[in-house]
Amino acid sequence: MLNRKPVKRMLGAGLAAVLCAAMAVQAQTSATQQSGSQGGTGQSGMAQGSTASGTGGAATVSSTDRKIVTDLAMANMSEIEAARTAQSKSEDDKIKKYAQQMIDDHTKALSEVQQLAQTKGITLPSTLDRAHKARADKLAALSGDAFDRAYMAQAGVAEHKKTHSMLTRAQGRAKDADIKALVTRMTPTVDQHLNAAQELHGNMNNAKGSSGTATEKSGQ
Repeated sequence: MLNRKPVKRMLGAGLAAVLCAAMAVQAQTSATQQSGSQGGTGQSGMAQGSTASGTGGAATVSSTDRKIVTDLAMANMSEIEAARTAQSKSEDDKIKKYAQQMIDDHTKALSEVQQLAQTKGITLPSTLDRAHKARADKLAALSGDAFDRAYMAQAGVAEHKKTHSMLTRAQGRAKDADIKALVTRMTPTVDQHLNAAQELHGNMNNAKGSSGTATEKSGQ
């Protein structure tokens, strides 16, 4: 009996030591898991912040700037459509030459508008709107001299006057620096197109007047 007490005490002490060690390991494991969980949450927050920052550029473009870019795209698309029709229908070499210049210049301008729109997160139309489509269809229904005069009066003079006015307003209203820079770059080219159209259209009217006068004299 005397020998059993020391053995019991030794077993009790050993069991207590094992329990303490187990509790220490469990505490350390729990702390590690909590630390890992907090670290993961922090990384997730950074990823979300990065995503928000990446898409924030589109949200900063004002509705006015969006409309400017959309209107620029529509104006260029309309000029390209009308010029292609002129290339296929007109028999006047000067008008064909003017139309080809419109295709070249407005295709280049449209590409710039599309690239800028993509950068700013602006969705552009892929086809003409109802008003521009109606004018294009009306023009395409004409032929001969009537087509030439309508093309120069509408796509040549009237549309470029509208685009010039739009660009002038946009220079004062645009807030985005890149959009304002694009507007500034496009303005001189549109002015050149307008001047060339006015000259060509004026020559056509003068030629018609001279032809009418000559016909009247021959009739007398």
